[in-house]
Amino acid sequence: MIFSLGSTLLCPQSFRGAAVLFLVPLVAVLACALAEAQPKAAAAPPEADLLPKPRSSGLETRSMVMTKFGIVATSQTLASRAGAQILELGGNAVDAAIAANAVLGLVEPTSNGIGGDLFAIVYEAKSGKLYGLNASGWAPSKMTIDFVKSKGNEKMPQRGILSVTVPGCVSGWDLLRKKFGTKDFQTLLKPAIYYAEEGFPVTEIISGGWAATERAAAEGRLKVNDAFAKTFFPNGHTPAAGEIFRNPDLAQSLKQIAAHGRDGFYKGPTAEAIVRLSRESGGAIEANDLAQFEAEWVEPISTTYRGWTVTELPPNGQGIAALMMLNMMEQFPLGEYGHNSAKALHVMIEAKKLAYADLLRYVADPRQAQVPVKGLLAKNLAVTRARQIQPDKAQSSVSPSSADDLKSRPGADTIYMSAIDRQGNIVSLIQSNYSGFGSGLVAPGTGFGLQNRGALFSLDAQHPNALKPRKRPLHTIIPAFLSKGDVRIGFGIMGGWNQSQAHVQFVSNVVDHGMNIQAALEAPRFTKLTFEGVDVQIESRVPEAVRAELARLGHEVKVIAAYSGEVGGGQAVMRDGRGVNLGASDPRKDGAALPEAPPIFQPDSHRARSAKSAKR
Repeated sequence: MIFSLGSTLLCPQSFRGAAVLFLVPLVAVLACALAEAQPKAAAAPPEADLLPKPRSSGLETRSMVMTKFGIVATSQTLASRAGAQILELGGNAVDAAIAANAVLGLVEPTSNGIGGDLFAIVYEAKSGKLYGLNASGWAPSKMTIDFVKSKGNEKMPQRGILSVTVPGCVSGWDLLRKKFGTKDFQTLLKPAIYYAEEGFPVTEIISGGWAATERAAAEGRLKVNDAFAKTFFPNGHTPAAGEIFRNPDLAQSLKQIAAHGRDGFYKGPTAEAIVRLSRESGGAIEANDLAQFEAEWVEPISTTYRGWTVTELPPNGQGIAALMMLNMMEQFPLGEYGHNSAKALHVMIEAKKLAYADLLRYVADPRQAQVPVKGLLAKNLAVTRARQIQPDKAQSSVSPSSADDLKSRPGADTIYMSAIDRQGNIVSLIQSNYSGFGSGLVAPGTGFGLQNRGALFSLDAQHPNALKPRKRPLHTIIPAFLSKGDVRIGFGIMGGWNQSQAHVQFVSNVVDHGMNIQAALEAPRFTKLTFEGVDVQIESRVPEAVRAELARLGHEVKVIAAYSGEVGGGQAVMRDGRGVNLGASDPRKDGAALPEAPPIFQPDSHRARSAKSAKR
């Protein structure tokens, strides 16, 4: 058992049971005096606060979705609807998640697609067990540090063919479907294939990101190949909001998967096109790199936070940083400090710096590097680290010098989605091509961008995250899960290095401040995308007086839009313990949480209900 040295064990009023009786008054007085200088833990809200209640925080712009049936929450409404349609066909949450994710790859290609990676946490209601899926791709077998340096690079290229790792998404779909799914790929991919062939109107926020990519290409900040321009700049420009976009090449790639499963992607015409592009562009991807790749099931990692269990996926992802932050935050009474008070924000910002320093130092592919997961999650380490948070001063640097070549890589284009079915199964899923549109490359005839996830490798051969053949890089994308008693919440917030810090703000909003999941998503957030310095971005809804106090503490505050994409966009679904499902969707995105419709219009449904009523 690990004992905390924080104030909860030092101050007599916080002791539990009779063990305190042996302390003499002098020791108690000295202990309390010491505790005044240490962060204090706060009690968790009572169990009744976990149930849905009327809006009271003033932070929500919309209500939660509530139903006895399933819910799919994504960043684009057509994807949410596709997932809900699968539920209405009798599919479960996993089926719905695959269908919705496939549509997202078409309608939000700026952020994700079958050329990227995928991670998921699946909650199986009948067993009460959580399953973790790591579908992040590896570096090609010929991709070495020497190979990259031979091309004139001292750091990993951020775009282009050398930044491309094997896409893991389709292998992830395959494992999800085989273990939990009830529908075949032909059914699950029908909505995406339909929209790819028939077209769909591009939504507002997504069109803005699309246009930014066109400007970057025009200004020479992003080099794209001809197939990319043909696919994503139809008629010589990106589609405006409301303009119909079609992607027949992607439809053909999806049809290959529908007909042949994972082999329709990692073998055959699609794989051949990727290999041909790699060879023509000076890359290292060969047919075996694709054909031999397999996603894997992993054991999730977790910590407790004021009586709640918070679950993330293990390295090579950054989820461990969220858990480290929460362990440090638990040493402070954030509920007493008040939501988004200067004291609370200061603690979270400083905890972020400490957790991310350890993230950069230790986290890598555990199959090829030793990652001290248990040590990093130890509560006694959190107590020690929390003492390094100075209450009256923002620290400018806690990052290790060994990670210098990783600190300036913000990559923020990702989708997060969640799904729940009427049985209470939950999927928390995140998928990404890393930077906007990934590498800037499309293999001719495939219709999807290839990710640039390899940009996150280090070329320092001594670093745990050093590039090696068949190794997976440090990853930014992370799904999450939160539970207490019978309450289950699948949630996530996308946005590169923003994700762990956004996760802990969501958790704190629920646990420390009693918010419902919609308010917890909508509440103003901060983000610090750099690893050194005292800069921090904060949404303008945080009061000016709070921002001024943070500046007095030494933070360099940059005020961003009220609902800024810089702090990411999230989704959440929840089972409340009474058989009611709830959904929430972040207004920082184009999406919505949409419920499954009851089967009242299906053939013979009325007759079956009438017969059931007659028996009562």
